[in-house]
Amino acid sequence: MTNVNKAGARPGRLLLLLPVQTAVVAAVGLLITGPLSDHPPLSAEDDVNRALAAHRTPSATWLTDGVSLLADTQSVIALTVLAAVALLLAPRVPRWREATFLALTVAAQSTVFLLVTLVVNRDRPGVPHLDAAPPTSSFPSGHVGASVALFGGLAVLAARHLRGARRNVVVGLLLLIPLAVAASRVYRGMHHPSDVVAGLLNGACTLALVASALLPPLRRNAAGSAPDAHPDPDVDPHPASDVDSAAGGTPRAVVVRHPHACGDETAARVRAVLHHHGYTEQQWTRTTPEDPSGALAATLAGTDVDLVVVCGGDGTVRACADVVAGTSIPLAIVPCGTGNLLARNLRLPAEPAAALREALSGQTVGLDMGRIRGDGLAPTRFAVMAGAGFDAAMVRDASPRLKESLGWAAYVLSAVRHLWDPRMRLSIQLDGGPVLERRARMVVIGNVGTLQGGLPLLPQARPDSGRLDVVLLDPRGVTGWLAAAGYLLSRTSGRRAPHASGAPGERAPHTSDARERERPAAHGALEYFDATRVDLRFTRPQPREVDGDVFPAGTRLTAEIEPGALRVRLPAPARTGTPDLAEVPGPADRTTVTGTPGKAGPAVTAGTAGTAGTAGAGGTAGVEGGDHGHRDARTAAQ
Repeated sequence: MTNVNKAGARPGRLLLLLPVQTAVVAAVGLLITGPLSDHPPLSAEDDVNRALAAHRTPSATWLTDGVSLLADTQSVIALTVLAAVALLLAPRVPRWREATFLALTVAAQSTVFLLVTLVVNRDRPGVPHLDAAPPTSSFPSGHVGASVALFGGLAVLAARHLRGARRNVVVGLLLLIPLAVAASRVYRGMHHPSDVVAGLLNGACTLALVASALLPPLRRNAAGSAPDAHPDPDVDPHPASDVDSAAGGTPRAVVVRHPHACGDETAARVRAVLHHHGYTEQQWTRTTPEDPSGALAATLAGTDVDLVVVCGGDGTVRACADVVAGTSIPLAIVPCGTGNLLARNLRLPAEPAAALREALSGQTVGLDMGRIRGDGLAPTRFAVMAGAGFDAAMVRDASPRLKESLGWAAYVLSAVRHLWDPRMRLSIQLDGGPVLERRARMVVIGNVGTLQGGLPLLPQARPDSGRLDVVLLDPRGVTGWLAAAGYLLSRTSGRRAPHASGAPGERAPHTSDARERERPAAHGALEYFDATRVDLRFTRPQPREVDGDVFPAGTRLTAEIEPGALRVRLPAPARTGTPDLAEVPGPADRTTVTGTPGKAGPAVTAGTAGTAGTAGAGGTAGVEGGDHGHRDARTAAQ
C-alpha cells in the first residue's frame, strides 16, 4: 500500500502521556481498594486465592517458581541489559534506537509502578506466600508489568525483523511469558487477580506509548551508525567524474528513494549491493508527495541508463513503473513500504537489501501492466490492483500513525469500520461484450492476486497472463462474510479457483460472451471474471484506489492490459521460488521469446521499436526495442 508518512505531531510527545497513565492507574487502584472492594468481581478475589493455595502441587509450585523468578527485578534488569547490548552489537550496524526503546520501556513501566504504589496501599492476599513479600503495595503487580515491558518489547522487535512462521512462533512464545508470570503470581499468593490484570494493562500501555514514540515505521530503518559513517545516500560518493568510463562498459543505475520508507541504513545497503554488482555510476533521486516517481522521467531523458531501482512501497513502485513501462530499461524493486504487494506476489525477499541482491543475481522478465482511466482519474498504469468501494475506503481511512506502528495490520482496523457500508450498484462490461448489472461492496481489478498474509483474493491472476482478473465482493450479512473468508482461506492451501473451462493451472479460452466467463464462488459472495479490457460504471461516485494510492471518488473506471510492458529483475526461480515467468533478453540480444508452454505469456519479437505481440492475448505490448529508448512511457503508450 501507499507508504507516505503523514504523521503531524512529533512522536516523542507521546511520552508526555506517561504521567496521565500513572494517574489513571493510581485512580483505578484507589477505587479497587476503596468503594469497589466489596462489589463483584472484586469481592470474590480472596476466594480465588484461597482455592489456588488449597490445590498447590509440587510440580506446579516448581514451575511457577521458575516463571516468577524470570520476572523479578534482578532478572528483568539483567535480561534488559543483555538484550540492549546484543542490539548494539548487532551485525552490520548497531540498533541504537531499538536498544533505547527496550530499555526505556522497562524503565518507564517501573517508574509508573513505583509511583502508583506510593498512592495505593493494598495488602497482599491472606494466604501463605511462596515468595518473600516486597515492601511495595500488591497493586499493581510489578513482576507482571515488567515482564510485559521486557518480553512484549522483544516481541515487538521480533515482529519487525522476522518473517513467516518463525515470526509467529517467536512472537507468540514471547507474549505467553507475561501471561504465565501473571498466573504464577496469583498461584503463589503474591497478588490478587485484579493486581495482575492492572500489571498487564500498565505494561501494555507503557509499551504502546514508548513504541509509538521511539520506533520508526516497520520499513523505515533508523540510522544506527555515527553521523559521519554514512553520507547522504542521495549524494553519490562515487560521481561519474571519479569513474573511468572511457571504455563505455560501466553500468549505470538510477535509484528512486522514498525518503520516509527507505531510511539511511537501508539506502546505504542498497548502494553497497549496487556497487558489488558493478553499478558504480549511481544517480539517486527522492520522491515527493507531488512527484511520487522522483522526477524519474526527467532523470532518464537523454541519458543512457541500464537499471532503475525503486526503494519504496507499492505507490512508489507504481509511479516509477508507469514511467519505465514501454522502455527497454529493467526495474529492480527494493520493498520498503507498508504492503509491498507486488514484491510479495513476485516472492522477493522481504529484507530490502536481500531483495535487490537476489534480483541482480537473477534474470530479467517481462510483466504485464494494467492501464486505467476514469472521470477525474488521468490515464495511469498499475502493477498490482485497482479497485473501488470497500477496499478503496479501507485504504483511504487507514491511520498514518497506525501504519507506521502496525504496518499492514492498520488496514485491517480500517476495514472493520467499513464492513457494513452500503452496497453499490454497478455495471461491468468485459472486452466489449454484454453489459452486466451487479450489486457489490467492492470491485477489484488485479494484475496479481495475493494480499498480505498470503490471502489469494484473485487466485488465478498472473502478471504474465496477458489478461486482467476481476472480482466482485458482495457478501450478505455475517453468513456471507464468513463464506467469502472461508473460500479465500481455503485457496491458501494451494487449491485453485474454478475455471470456466480448461485444465487446472490454465486460462479458460477467450470468449466474447462475458456470461460464459462468470465464475461465482462462496455462495455468490464472490464472483470472478477475466478480460483484456474492463469497463465499470457506478450509479453513484465511489472511492477508488490504484496500487494503494487513493484517488478521488468517481463513477467510471476503464482498465486495459498492456502485456509484457514492464521489464523487471527477479531472482532465479529455482533458487528462491520466484514465479516461473518468461525471461526477457536485453536490448542487444533480443530475439523471439515466448511464454511458458501451456500459459498465456508475453511474446517479445525482434523488430522496430514500440511493438511487441502477446501470445494468445492479441494487441500490442508497448515494449520499445532498441538500446535505451528512454522517452516518457505515457507518450509511448498513446
